[in-house]
Amino acid sequence: MSQTILITGASSGFGALSARALALAGHTVYAGMRETLGRNAPQVEASLNYAATHQVKLHAIELDVQSETSVQAAVDQVIAAQGRIDVLIHNAGHMVFGPAEAFTPEQFAYLYDVNVLGTQRVNRAALPHLRKQGQGLVLWVGSSSHNGGTPPYLAPYFAAKAAMDAVAVSYAGELARWGIETSIMVPGAFTKGTNHFAHSGRPADTAREREYSEGAYAGFEQEILTGLANCEPADADVSMVAQAIVNIVGCPYGHRPFRVHVDPSDDGCEVVDRVAGRIRAEFLRRINLADLLSPRQVSSSAGGVHGA
Repeated sequence: MSQTILITGASSGFGALSARALALAGHTVYAGMRETLGRNAPQVEASLNYAATHQVKLHAIELDVQSETSVQAAVDQVIAAQGRIDVLIHNAGHMVFGPAEAFTPEQFAYLYDVNVLGTQRVNRAALPHLRKQGQGLVLWVGSSSHNGGTPPYLAPYFAAKAAMDAVAVSYAGELARWGIETSIMVPGAFTKGTNHFAHSGRPADTAREREYSEGAYAGFEQEILTGLANCEPADADVSMVAQAIVNIVGCPYGHRPFRVHVDPSDDGCEVVDRVAGRIRAEFLRRINLADLLSPRQVSSSAGGVHGA
């Protein structure tokens, strides 16, 4: 059944691919992106062209996760047009690359703001509508870096993604009794097919960065990139992430997976998450909160259930 979907960070990468794949699957998709009248105007035009060419319901919408005003306006726009939001996808994020010591505290804070606080702004705007509906899905696009065999030089990004994952797990229990499902998409490191590494931020303290690049860690960046690329199978395709998201959304309500890993390089995160998930479930059962492991079926009188 067609659902109304709002996805953040949909100007490029996993976000743009997923927005288009979801629209092709028959859903009404609002692709959130910032600066729709500025640097992302070409992406807005591309979305319009894609929608017209494929006769799908794909709408580019202004949404800056760092602005509470922008987030609220975007949610209000979707509700005004559709009356509901069935699926909320947290995809917006930013990557940086370089020695951790060379990043300023302000840069760490910026990464946390985009990758973690941004999800909280969107949740506070959208969740009242999902709770009123008594049904919905919050889908978090995380990273295998939160538990996998991750390389150095990505510390601010990895720390923010780990924090986002922890927030997602906590939200899962707090939303279950409202009838809202949680799924966490866990992509591995894709070195091609997106602009994550090409567009990654750099340390602000360039003098400190040079101490690494011209000292004991000379050539280390290329070692990392080469190592990651060598682990990645030749047929690794970022569209697998978009298709996995389509599959999650398409699952029957109450049967969506809590985590889905798409990691062609197999960095070990799935193994760790499997153990962590078992421990979480066992502990919730020990403290008599096992009902939080799946969404509660909420009657239509509590908010109007809409078939997923």
